[in-house]
Amino acid sequence: MTEDLPELRASDADRERVAEILRDAVAEGRLAMEEFDERLDAAYKARTYGELEPLTADLPVAAAGPAPLSLRKESGAPTPWSERIVSGTEGSAVGIALLGGFQRKGRWTIGRRFTAACLMGGGEIDLREANFAGPEVVITCWAVMGGVNIVVPPGVEVDVRGLGIMGGFDAGEDGVPGDPGAPRVIVKGLALMGGVGVERKLLRAEKRRLKEERRRLADSPRKELD
Repeated sequence: MTEDLPELRASDADRERVAEILRDAVAEGRLAMEEFDERLDAAYKARTYGELEPLTADLPVAAAGPAPLSLRKESGAPTPWSERIVSGTEGSAVGIALLGGFQRKGRWTIGRRFTAACLMGGGEIDLREANFAGPEVVITCWAVMGGVNIVVPPGVEVDVRGLGIMGGFDAGEDGVPGDPGAPRVIVKGLALMGGVGVERKLLRAEKRRLKEERRRLADSPRKELD
């Protein structure tokens, strides 16, 4: 989609999405650190989609990447699960936080196997708008004096299998049945003097849409009485 609009101005969210792809690539050994630094600098200086496109063109996750965030519809209506499970793609596989943090949110693709490693740092994995590289994904968390927070949308089945030592694995969403056709998320690993939490949330746009729908239904009987 971006190749058709090379001169369209890129947003901060588009630049950050490219930066996340580059970080995954260097963590997986696909890019040398020197090349990563050059591409990352170019990503944050890019003004258009045409300038961003070459930075990830040779990385496998980019082949099935989603449309730029600034081109997405903001209707609030959820995307069908059949369109969000993109089997055959690689997706993002690693998140690392060493004395800092990492974040995966918005429209991105999580791989079938994702490893989150946090040492005295924190990570956020938000799946509410994410695509899934398969009908089942496994998130392995290693939280040492740090934490990982995983946000899933309604309809996703969550299976928590982690171990907490002087820390905790939140299994509050464990065992909740999923919707037909929805992906399954398995969370495992170790929390040592740290924590891994799983929570279920709606997007703000979806909350607004549901609120407006309830208001419309509530107003309908009043109109009939009038």
